[in-house]
Amino acid sequence: MAIYAIGDVQGCFDELLVLLDKIRFNPKQDQLWFAGDLVNRGPKSVEVLRYIKNLGDRAVAVLGNHDFHLLAVSHGCGKKLRQDTLQPVLDAPDSDELISWLRHRPLLHHDETVGFTMVHAGLPPQWNLSEARQYAAEVEALMRSDEFGLFLDVMYSNLPDIWNDDLKGFDRVRFIVNCMSRLRYCDQAGRLALEYKGAPGSQPDGVIPWFDVSGRRSADESIVFGHWSTLGIGLRNNTWSLDSGCLWGGKLTALRLDSEPEWFQVTCDSVCLSV
Repeated sequence: MAIYAIGDVQGCFDELLVLLDKIRFNPKQDQLWFAGDLVNRGPKSVEVLRYIKNLGDRAVAVLGNHDFHLLAVSHGCGKKLRQDTLQPVLDAPDSDELISWLRHRPLLHHDETVGFTMVHAGLPPQWNLSEARQYAAEVEALMRSDEFGLFLDVMYSNLPDIWNDDLKGFDRVRFIVNCMSRLRYCDQAGRLALEYKGAPGSQPDGVIPWFDVSGRRSADESIVFGHWSTLGIGLRNNTWSLDSGCLWGGKLTALRLDSEPEWFQVTCDSVCLSV
């Protein structure tokens, strides 16, 4: 069985099919890991959701910030943005089924057999893998509860910006979600700097890519992540970045995980962005 991790698809369904053809994906024996942001900005979010959902246990998908945004909008909690392309999902005859499926996706996936962990954005330096898995499970339990809509109402905030074991309630949940779905930079103490989105070198002094923080407690773990298209693909400090900007006319990337890691890419010659 081959296992491939795939970067942010964001509704670029045609490009996804080309990539799957390139890696010769066999749904009877292979497994796909999707690093989040399945939807939005691209033109075929409905098709992406249906395809991955129908793969059943042959696919694992963690939640990204755009996936959370779709959940919020579908619950009447999020403000639709001009560049959103989520309306076809909301209007689809199977919309409720797709939204429910998305709501039941994890924030973090770990596979002991291949020795890889997947998260959409990153982990703060204060957390080891065991703690990160525990905190992800806390949020996943809330997402399946009646309180999920209440959290979506207060999800959009950059605060709190630093972890404390005593954080409680929606402040605690928001910090966990922000790390796993939005993190790029923080300072040496682990204070999030969510406002900075450019490539490394564009940020001010004292602001560090999360995977470069010295003493990061997850440094011994092999982590694959997406989210950061301006970073590009690569291996840095035992982390593998997968987002290569397909949406913007870049490439869509897969990384084989079950053997010696190997990159596969397809070029998105025409920009997938539909607005």
